[in-house]
Parts: sequence; C-alpha cells; structure tokens
Amino acid sequence: MKGCDYLLDTNVVIYLQKGLLAAPLPPGRFALSIITEIELRSFSGLTEAQEDALKALFDSLAIIPLDDAVKEETIRLRRECRIKIPDAIIAATALTQGAVLLTNDDRLQEIPGLKTTTVSLKS
Repeated sequence: MKGCDYLLDTNVVIYLQKGLLAAPLPPGRFALSIITEIELRSFSGLTEAQEDALKALFDSLAIIPLDDAVKEETIRLRRECRIKIPDAIIAATALTQGAVLLTNDDRLQEIPGLKTTTVSLKS
C-alpha cells in the first residue's frame, strides 16, 4: 500500500486555490509530485497571499520526491507517449504510487495504465 489515493495535477491545485471546483475533492489521501510544487512556486506573478495559501496546502499534503522508480517511469512515458517532461514526471509519480491522478489535462487522461479522474468546474 502506497501513501496516497490521489495525486493532484498542477491544474487541479490551481482550480482548488482559485475556488473553481464545482464539488469537493473525493475522500481520500492526497499528495503532490515535487514537480507540481516547483511549477506552482515558480510562477512569476504569485502574490504573497497566494504563496502563503500554497505553503499551507503543501504543508498539509505529502510531496512525492523524484526517486529512481519515478525517473525510470518518466523516461518510459517520454519515449512511449511523447509528453512533456513535467507531465511525464507527474504521470510517473501517480503510476509509481498506485494513485489516481486528478487532472483535467486531456493528454494525461490518454496515457495507458494511468488511472485518472477529472474534476468539475463551476460554470
């Protein structure tokens, strides 16, 4: 048994922080890939309030680091699916954790063997 049920894709964290989700996230244990933290924290237009909100979120979730298993799965996904490195790292992290990836990214939803769930947004 791995440490999380769901891995949050970067787009889902953005929707969550902006209050755009139409419904709560499903019950379970959540985590982030280290690449999601990097993507979110490196946004140049981040306000201090947004940074504080992200820090609180990061403190409440497991952050899955890059390890050999994620590295090898990322390489495989890049070769077979021809996706961008950040997306490949996020998908590889979900696969190695045995987690469902919460994402609204159509490209990630097409990866064979990757369990994904979309989130509904407010209209």
